Amino acid sequence: MLGAEPRRRILELVGRQGFLDRPEDLSLYEYDAGVDKHRPDVVVFPRSTAEVSGIVKIANQYHMPVVGRGAGTGLSGGAIPAEGGVVVAFARMNRILEIDLENERATVQPGVVNLDVTLAVEGRGFFYAPDPSSQRACTIGGNVAENAGGPHTLAYGVTTNHVLGLELVLADGTVVETGGKELDLPGLDLTGLLTGSEGTMVLVTKVVVRLIRKPEVVKTLLAIYDNNEDAGRTVTEITALGITPVAVEMLDGVMLRMVEEATHAGYPMDAAAVLLIELEGIREAVDEQTEQIREVCGSSGAREVRVARSAEERELLWKGRKNAFGAVGRVSPTYYVHDGVVPRTQIPSTLHVVNEVAARYGLTISNIFHAGDGNLHPIILFDGRVPGELEKARAAGVEILSHCIAVGGTITGEHGVGLEKKELMPRLFSSETLATMARLKLLFDPNNRMNPGKMLPTGKGCIEIRQPALVKGAMRY
Repeated sequence: MLGAEPRRRILELVGRQGFLDRPEDLSLYEYDAGVDKHRPDVVVFPRSTAEVSGIVKIANQYHMPVVGRGAGTGLSGGAIPAEGGVVVAFARMNRILEIDLENERATVQPGVVNLDVTLAVEGRGFFYAPDPSSQRACTIGGNVAENAGGPHTLAYGVTTNHVLGLELVLADGTVVETGGKELDLPGLDLTGLLTGSEGTMVLVTKVVVRLIRKPEVVKTLLAIYDNNEDAGRTVTEITALGITPVAVEMLDGVMLRMVEEATHAGYPMDAAAVLLIELEGIREAVDEQTEQIREVCGSSGAREVRVARSAEERELLWKGRKNAFGAVGRVSPTYYVHDGVVPRTQIPSTLHVVNEVAARYGLTISNIFHAGDGNLHPIILFDGRVPGELEKARAAGVEILSHCIAVGGTITGEHGVGLEKKELMPRLFSSETLATMARLKLLFDPNNRMNPGKMLPTGKGCIEIRQPALVKGAMRY
């Protein structure tokens, strides 16, 4: 509960228009795009780094949790205030501060929408590479917190590969800068450390990102399969060729039918799976690679391989892929998007396991994922209004992630750990490694007030493993 004095001071700092504390308003900030919920005590909308610093100083003085929030599109509970407190929403800090095309850099505030960076520079032949499916809504600050990926990161890398510098607010309100426009500054790589730390150490208030020149030519292929395991094997064969497309996306039959009914993107309704493959670069090289991939797809069981004949056709295919999660909402009242990673050679067998899990729990699970880097996104359809359905969906998700770990993979490729998967961390890391992570967090956040209850296990959850918990700057076993 927010006391009268901190409420007065925060309200004075941000103004009435930047302050929410009515229950009906707070209910809109108790969830993200995942399945967990918890209501904050107050939501504030700072307009500057100075205001963020002031908010954090007040929260620190009164021992209140602080949780940063971008657009709320996260899928692992990262922006959910698990222990209440102050949600710092960055919607007002949404300006592109500088575009420096000569040095291929841009400096933005955390509330800038991902796609807006590309829209600001594409007319001059540049773009921003990380492209989460939610890129029309998600923000750069949230992308930095979760180290977001996207379809085209197969060739370009995830957010950390495109963030060069940060301005940030520490847990005591101190403002510091890490990195910068320069490619490789001396000293510890604090920018790399804090990118992907899920808001558990700092609040980011400014980001320097790398811009990339647009390629000479882009070609998009749609390979169509009557067997989804053949589609999975094709990915391994493409890798064996030594070709790295900028994107290799897979949609299974359940998913592509939902997508096609919603978007009319041109996906075949009778297929078991499709691969959406994109190549870019110098025209001659792309033409040669296109023919090589056509041959591999055909020899691996594709019944047809189409090449988009125009930019409009290409955009329509990607519209289907990027709007897939929205298409699911037309079919199921609720759904649970998971995020695991397996070695590419394990994709076919993992798809088989996903089907087995679906049958065992009596659930429909569709698959759409970044096949090129083995980043799976099983989408578990269920009705949250039916008692026990959410629990079944959670249990099915744990089985799938457990299989990912067992075959040499991991529990997240781009969505983060958050609330959702923190109790699975001991299956990946030793107690000594987890304790080291906890000590590192406490260096930045001695009182454990920055997004508490995220990423590190507490021993409460679906598996009976007890690990060190953080309590007011001390390690508790």
